[in-house]
Order: sequence, then C-alpha cells, then structure tokens
Amino acid sequence: MVKPPHEAMHRIFQHDPGLFSRVSRFLGVDVPRPVRATPLPTDLTETSPVERRVDTVLRFETADQGDFLLAIEAQGGKNPDKPASWAYYTSYLWTKYRLPTALLVVCQDHATAKWAQRAVSSGPPQLPTLTLRPVVAGPHNMPVITDPEEARADLVLTSLAAITHAAEPAVNAILKALSTALRDVPEDIADPIVEFTAQGLGKHPAKHLWRNLVAVDLSFYKSYLVEEIREEARAEARVEGRAEGRVEGRAEGEARRAVEDVLLVLEQRGLDISDDVRSRVTDCGDPDLLRRWLTRAVTVPKAEEIFEGE
Repeated sequence: MVKPPHEAMHRIFQHDPGLFSRVSRFLGVDVPRPVRATPLPTDLTETSPVERRVDTVLRFETADQGDFLLAIEAQGGKNPDKPASWAYYTSYLWTKYRLPTALLVVCQDHATAKWAQRAVSSGPPQLPTLTLRPVVAGPHNMPVITDPEEARADLVLTSLAAITHAAEPAVNAILKALSTALRDVPEDIADPIVEFTAQGLGKHPAKHLWRNLVAVDLSFYKSYLVEEIREEARAEARVEGRAEGRVEGRAEGEARRAVEDVLLVLEQRGLDISDDVRSRVTDCGDPDLLRRWLTRAVTVPKAEEIFEGE
C-alpha cells in the first residue's frame, strides 16, 4: 500500500518539474536549467504479466544539452530488489525514448540514502556490463531552510527540505519558516505546498507541529485542503484528550478504591477512626501512598500510626 510520504517525495517534482534543477546543486551534479519539463507515463509494463511502474518520469528540454529523462523514485527503506527494478526502469526508458536517462531516489533517513546511492552492476565484478548509479536526495544533502525569507524564495524546495528531514530535529525549524513564508501567499499556490508537506511528514512527530502551524499561522486560509488538515488535528486532539481522560480516570478509580480499603481495614479491626484520620485518608489521591497506609493498617495498634514516617 502506497503511503503518503512516498507520494509526496516524488509528486512534488510533478508539481514543480523545475525543482530538480534547483535540487541538483545539493546533489553535486551539474544539471542545466530546463526550458521545458513534461511529465511522461509512469507505466513501464510490457506484454509480460508483471507490472512495472516507476513513481514519476519527467522529460526535460534544455537549451544547451538537449533533452533527457529523469525517473524519480521515493524510497522508504532498504529493499534488495530495488536496484534491479531501477535498472529496468532506466534501461526501458532509454530504449523507449532514445534519450539519456537519469534516476533520482528521494529518502527520509540516512541509512536508506547511504544504501540507495551505492553503484550496483548487473554483471559479475569483471563484467559489470550495466552499472546503476542513482543520485540520492535525503537528509544528508538537502538544505535546512530556517529563514522565512529563504523559504519564501523557494516554497517547493522548502517543502522538500521538510519532507526529507521529517525524522530529523531540524524539521521543526524548517516547518516554522515555511508556515511563516506562506502567510502572504495566495491560496492556490499555498494549498499544494501545505498538502505535500502534510503528506510527506507521514506519521513522524513533526506532523503535529505542522498541523498546529496550519491551524494558527494559516488560519485565514479556507480551502478544503487546509480545512482537512485542521480537522485531522482536531480529531487527533480529541482522541488524545479521551486517552488522557481514561488514564486520569483509572488513576482516580484506583485511589478511590484504596481509600475505601484503608478505612475498611481500620474499621474491621475495631480501631477508633478520628475525623482527622478519616479526612486525611479520604483527601489522599496518591495510590502508592494509600497502599503504604493500607499495609500499616493491618498491624498498627492505633489508626493514627498509619501515617508514621510520612
């Protein structure tokens, strides 16, 4: 099942194909800025019954170096089957379109990024034949954008920065810069940025911060996407509130039963229970302390002595 972070990590390039030329400088590769970018079909299935589908394919046209293709894959973890699939994607696209084909893999953790950027050959060491060398975008090389002005200059890149740093401490500062930058941006431009960022954060804790920022900093936006994210935040708050209420309720119930047990033992032993003793026991809400008093209530000669040492 495709998860939201997976979708956001490659669909953001469909939304703004020029993003790759801006990202390439962080990848250590020199890619000319395209004069045009065209999304291509992602279904690479042939007559074979096995379905092969790449996440995103873009065709770039450049003024100086001609056209080339870029296959983009979002990768959530190490998968030993992927290099062979990636080799198929790139060789198939090269064969079909007769254009130079590159592969970009987008990751959200350092271990996956390190694994994905290894060169993998299809043949034995002495006969490598076809060697796959993906370029990888991840937390190791994507920028940490914490200045709202810098974020405003490239909202899509800032969203990608937040997505690729979703599990990193730096993500909070990136999200705050992004939400600040979006305050004076038209809704039709802000909506996809808000959506990509929310999707890309997935189940990482930073999702809660982003939803709060959307609810507060971007409260003037009324689009269905923003309202949907706000509603998710409200729903989570209600669930968390009910969970906290259940925990508090259990603690109160335990304390109430412990109070009854202490007084019952003292009464059954025929000890005189003064108003002060009864009030102190009844007012106590600490289950651990009440258990200590209950233990003493079994043996003390006077009710007041259950409090000794407290």
